[in-house]
Amino acid sequence: MRMRTVEISVGAFLLAGIFALVLLALRVSGLSISTEAHSYRLYAEFDNIGSLTKRAKVAMGGVTIGRVVAVELNKKTYMARVVMDIDANVDNIPVDSSAAILTAGLLGEKFVGISIGGANEYLQDDETVDDTQSAIVLEEMIGKFLLGAVNKDDAAKGENF
Repeated sequence: MRMRTVEISVGAFLLAGIFALVLLALRVSGLSISTEAHSYRLYAEFDNIGSLTKRAKVAMGGVTIGRVVAVELNKKTYMARVVMDIDANVDNIPVDSSAAILTAGLLGEKFVGISIGGANEYLQDDETVDDTQSAIVLEEMIGKFLLGAVNKDDAAKGENF
């Protein structure tokens, strides 16, 4: 009888450990078991979104206020359209606010950062953030730097002739 009690307690401890690991994995990945029903939807269009993905955070002042729901291509403007769900308790984002794609940490995780404007009117459900700043892509910066260095060298050689 004592052996059976030990086996049941070890099994319960093992199940609690597995449950804790699943909960930790959900927290770290940003996934959630519950669905956020209390939110409203905003849109923003960017020239380049870098590596922004679904479920990326939307932050204001460093505080997460929502999530990216979808990233799609606007076939008319050929710009990336980002669909965001914003928490309903953050209902005072001015219409002249701007959205930028920023990088968090050393690993380069992209997220949408919202900078507050000064208007007295606020964004409502299904409205678009008009002022956007695209992601800074490291490869493009290196290319521009190298191209600029090559152009300066070519110009210097042309002057010597």
